[in-house]
Amino acid sequence: MKPKPFALEIEDTKEFQRLLDKNTQSYGMKAGKVYLEPGESCGLHSTSQNEEMLIFLSGTGTALIEGSEPLPAGVGKIAYIPPQTQHDIKNTGNDPLIYIYCVAPAGQKDA
Repeated sequence: MKPKPFALEIEDTKEFQRLLDKNTQSYGMKAGKVYLEPGESCGLHSTSQNEEMLIFLSGTGTALIEGSEPLPAGVGKIAYIPPQTQHDIKNTGNDPLIYIYCVAPAGQKDA
């Protein structure tokens, strides 16, 4: 089944919002909006066979990515996480940390 183009409104809520489902809306990409209160984290997890990009919309925090020093996270920043990498995002600020994640199956890199 060929995925169809669509547009979606990003909700202004504190709830997780699925933006793109890899099983019904794309060939393998998925995306969502994450809302973290001050002091919260998304929890340590792995990208498995996927690569991931985080787009930070508001707040300040820290991206803890395996193989890297802690990286600043917050409005106007992005983070890239390669396949097979443990990572966690922590809100270290006083305001909500809101970001969009985009996850896609990793392909072969051209030589």
